[in-house]
This record gives sequence, C-alpha cells and structure tokens, in this order.
Amino acid sequence: MNLDALNKVAEAMVTPGRGILAADESTGTMKKRMDAISVENTEDNRRDYRELMFRATDAMEYVSGVILYDETIRQKAKDGTPLVKLIEQANSIPGIKVDEGARELLGARGDLVTKGLDGLDKRLPEYYELGARFAKWRAIIDPTKGRPSYAGLVANAHALARYANLCQEFDIVPIVEPEVLMDGDNDIDHTFAVTEWVLKEVFQQLYYLNVKLEGIVLKPNMIVPGKKAARQASVDEVAEKTIRCLKACVPSAVPGIAYLSGGQADELATAHLSRMNQIGNFPWKMTFSYGRALQAAAQQAWSGKSENTAAAQRAFMHRARMNGLASLGKWNETLEKQAA
Repeated sequence: MNLDALNKVAEAMVTPGRGILAADESTGTMKKRMDAISVENTEDNRRDYRELMFRATDAMEYVSGVILYDETIRQKAKDGTPLVKLIEQANSIPGIKVDEGARELLGARGDLVTKGLDGLDKRLPEYYELGARFAKWRAIIDPTKGRPSYAGLVANAHALARYANLCQEFDIVPIVEPEVLMDGDNDIDHTFAVTEWVLKEVFQQLYYLNVKLEGIVLKPNMIVPGKKAARQASVDEVAEKTIRCLKACVPSAVPGIAYLSGGQADELATAHLSRMNQIGNFPWKMTFSYGRALQAAAQQAWSGKSENTAAAQRAFMHRARMNGLASLGKWNETLEKQAA
C-alpha cells in the first residue's frame, strides 16, 4: 500500500469546485433509465449515452472522477478510444463500482447486506490495470420499521471495512458509502439518529480493519426526512443537521465527503450542498457524488438520438457547473435560472 499515492488521489477526488459523477448504473438500472426516455437498453446505446458525457469537455471540468460499471470500464467509444481514456483526457479519474448488490440477512428484521467480497482480491488488480484508481461499495440501511437491526448494521459496516482494506492493499482509494435510505416515513430526527449510529459503527470497523482514513472518501446521505414523512425540512435545517451529525462522527483525517443525492430533486441536492459549504467550519472538503441528480436532464435531452448530443451535453454541463459552484458554497437560484 502506498498511502501517499492513495491520499493524492483522494484529495484530487474532492478538489474544490469539482465532484464525482456516478455513472455506475447496472444494466438493470440502465433499463429503467432507458425505458423512461423510450430508448432500447442495448450495449451500444448505453455506450453512446455515457460517451456523450465523457466527451462533454466543458462539463467534465467540474467532474473530478467518474464511477464506472464493469461493462463501461471495458468499453470503447465509437472511434475505438477506450472510455477510460476519454475520462483521463478530461483530467478526471476513472473509478469502478465493485459491490454486487445486496441480499437479506437472516434474522435481521429484513435488513439487507451487500455482496461482493468473494473474489474481490482478484478483481481489484484487474480494475487497476484497466485504469481504475478508486472504487465504490454501497451499503443500504433502511431506517424504518425498527430497522436497522444491530446485526444488519454491523454486517454492513464490517463488509465496508473489509472492502476498504482490500482496496488500499491494491492502491485503490475506497469510496465508503453507507446510505441511510430516504424513501420511507422517517422524520429528520430519526434520520439523524440512524445516520449517527451507522457512521460511528462504520468508522469503528474501519479502525479495526486498519483502513487508513487519509486514503478514503466518505459518501454518506444528507440528513433529510424520508419522502413519506409528515414534515419535510428546510434547506437550512438539512444543512445544519448534516454538518452536526458528521462532525460528531467523522474523523478529520478523512480528506473529503462526497454526498449521494439519494433521490433528491436535482436543484434541491445542489441547494443543500451549497448551503453546507456556505456555513463551513468543518475539517473536510464537501462535494457531490451524484448519479441521477447529474444525469436526469441530460438523459431527457438526449432521448437516444445522435442529433440531440449537443443539447444533452449542455444539460449535463449546466448541472455539473451548478454542483461545482455548490461545492464552493457559491450556488444560488439566480445563477441557476441565468445558466439554464
């Protein structure tokens, strides 16, 4: 393990003004995205869509890294250039999703635990050779109906730590992603309590597994109420509670935090991030690691037609720039409307 090299990559991933594009949708998830715009979910169509983003050089100025799916890291653009090379040419860092989904953990109140540790020590060196310098592993935590159980929480935290340990062994920066879901009826205080518990356990397990915090990036949820909660929260409340929760749990040795959007509306995810950076007074860099919240507008503009490529790239550029500004605390609604 080369900790200096890991730290250099981790710091680059959270460069102020830039963030991470999550383009690691599985083939099944991409089918849902393609169905929504009436496009056939073929390998070529998936390639064409992702290629248009990676070739959007103005937008990629705001993208520090790109999380790829196994299919994508092996694909070549129409002209034969590996997609990984397009990302590197845009001064961005290629990464790879390495978890293999989740299954129910027996006797854990329906909690899911993430799969993918088996054979990961064989896959990581191959991904490094293909150009990946960071990886992602997502743990799913449901905060409703008496969940998570202690068994489910510890199983996921330990798996995250095992994954992170293996990544660092092979000089790949692990994105550590414990996601407390936002789909239920949990209020914002319950989200806070569960997220605090999750983060404390995750960092305990990272310590037990000798993971060097200077060589990771944390990808947590923001402290927001569930979509079905009786009361939603203001931007200020979300920002303040998220900062307070993370300051109580996340060591200052971590270079940066790249939030997931978790199904938030595009502009709201941007507003929350910007407000946190305006408040400041925390030890890490705070940026984004968004998937749908960066891509939805571009997908709609593209709709599977090559003649729409420029329009899709403009839509991607707009959201990337808005989130880049948010990572500096410089986004506002006036800029949003002017640039749209």
